[in-house]
Amino acid sequence: MLSIFTNSAAMSSTNSMNRATGALNVAMERLGTGKRINSAADDAAGLQIATRLQGQTNGMGVAMNNINKATAMLQTAEGAFDEVNNILFRMKDLATQAADDTNNADDRKSLQGEFDTLNAELNNIMSNTSYGSEKLLHDVSAIGVSANAGKLFGEMQFQIGASQKETLKVDLSAELSGVVASLLTLSTAGISANASGANAVLNTVSAALDKVGGIRSALGANINRLGHTAANLANMRDNTQLNLGAIQDADFAAEASQMSRQNMLTQSSQAMLKQANQMGSMVLGMLG
Repeated sequence: MLSIFTNSAAMSSTNSMNRATGALNVAMERLGTGKRINSAADDAAGLQIATRLQGQTNGMGVAMNNINKATAMLQTAEGAFDEVNNILFRMKDLATQAADDTNNADDRKSLQGEFDTLNAELNNIMSNTSYGSEKLLHDVSAIGVSANAGKLFGEMQFQIGASQKETLKVDLSAELSGVVASLLTLSTAGISANASGANAVLNTVSAALDKVGGIRSALGANINRLGHTAANLANMRDNTQLNLGAIQDADFAAEASQMSRQNMLTQSSQAMLKQANQMGSMVLGMLG
């Protein structure tokens, strides 16, 4: 039926063109952003899941940075104790040398001078080893003074994951107290008096080496644990990102195909709308 007032062909073509144009815009947006979900209207449930996963991956990324910083801090402390070990080895050599009566008074005085210098350096390391702006260890000459206590003298908490329960608490206060106490005893030791006195110092140095070995072992264990935590966290993050990608990433092949299809439908609808709009002229032609 030909009608001037109602052009069903034009309305049908218009609706078809609008639908094709809308689908074309969606395909172009997805190709432009690389994401299948660009608003809640695209996939409400998928957006909620993707938001949760994105928050988790972001948190894991920050946690990995935390682990790297915690590892660096513990390695700084362990490196300081490595040098303490080297100094104690030399002090033991000096005590061993002084414990022999082939030395005269001048020899013992020289040995004591180096021994005292090494003691001063031990206190320097314990007092000034820092990570960033914070001291890590403890001033040997001020044992028991809380103002001189470094970060390792109390419990430390490291956030090693994206959830509340993923924390690592490290408490090396007992080990550090033992080291400080042994070094304090060593700081008053003398090797210049006689062979017997120097011989007694050997046990003091050995005890200090044992304490330093203990805290280095504890530091190493926690450093290794952080390494395993970082590896597991990286694996979790990668797999979470894969899951996130499966939900929100656009399939470029499918979207490119959809864009081509909707583009052709839009053009064909426009052509049919043009033809339908000429129907009125046909009606008027019948009246001529």
